[in-house]
Amino acid sequence: MARVFLEKVNKVFSGGVKAVQDLTLEIRDREFMVLVGPSGCGKSTTLRMIAGLEEISSGTIQIGDRVVNNVPPKDRDIAMVFQNYALYPHMTAYENMAFGLKLRKMPKAEIDQRVREAAAILDIEPYLDRLPKALSGGQRQRVALGRAIVRKPAVFLFDEPLSNLDAKMRVQMRTEIAKLHRRLNTTMIYVTHDQIEAMTMGDRICVMEGGREQQTDRPLELYDNPANAFVAGFIGTPPTNFFRGKLERDGDKLSFVHHSLRLPLTNIWREVLLPHADTEVLFGVRPENLGSEAAEHDPEAVPLTARVELLEPMGATTYVYMNTGDPELCIGLCTPYRQLRAGTDATFALSLKKTHFFDATTGRRII
Repeated sequence: MARVFLEKVNKVFSGGVKAVQDLTLEIRDREFMVLVGPSGCGKSTTLRMIAGLEEISSGTIQIGDRVVNNVPPKDRDIAMVFQNYALYPHMTAYENMAFGLKLRKMPKAEIDQRVREAAAILDIEPYLDRLPKALSGGQRQRVALGRAIVRKPAVFLFDEPLSNLDAKMRVQMRTEIAKLHRRLNTTMIYVTHDQIEAMTMGDRICVMEGGREQQTDRPLELYDNPANAFVAGFIGTPPTNFFRGKLERDGDKLSFVHHSLRLPLTNIWREVLLPHADTEVLFGVRPENLGSEAAEHDPEAVPLTARVELLEPMGATTYVYMNTGDPELCIGLCTPYRQLRAGTDATFALSLKKTHFFDATTGRRII
């Protein structure tokens, strides 16, 4: 088992491209840490630096009690599962899983024991004699997992391992990987661009953008208390709706004004936001809190009328895409019994409950 600690790690590629900037991050012993963010945010580069597959430009990487900056990948006590499985096509599933142990000149009996134990854990015992081309995508992914498990490393690294699977198999495999973490009780670092994977799998999540850490916390803490507008917009499906407007002061009264929408601010909201009066801010509200039963029964809620652009029935809920007159669409959420049609106007209740204000320049959350 091992703690992984990155201190002020930077990666600059040729041409001055800054892939990772001043990243300080602790992955606790036996923790399942997820690195999440859009393409190009630096998450895979970070994982490859931990693995030793990419040299760091500056900073320190520590695995357990060792600084591993100059330690070769094979000596870092890690095992990596790649996006494309990286299986040898001419070897059977058994041989792929055993190959790394053979290179270490491990006794044949111990190799066989480890391979069969891993196969039992992953439920691939009937497929050990098959070549990769005779396996489904999910089975190949299990073989790749098995190849990592047999090494019994201190740290498991996953680089978007489910991106090549279909939607149903992705759901199944993320559940199995989460169960695997509990069973093996070891440190795992998982990279994905899919925030649903991150929310459902991680003990903690590190959200990255532009090579920088935006926020690291438990999934629901990221959801309820985002540090900035980027995290609020990235975590959650559908994403947070943002209204860009101004805080207008009239004596001791304060209102958020967005075109024809005027939202009076009371109590703690006014006290916190008063120093930002007469400045531009972002008002963020999640789809499930716009037009919800809670908002409709809020005596201070403000009606919002907009044109329905698109309906997405999802069974228990229906997503309603609304045109508020801005370039962006406002997304509403309603229950199926509501009879709405595209091209017609609809009115929803908008309240301050479970909403946030952000600095329009820095993106930092104000409240």
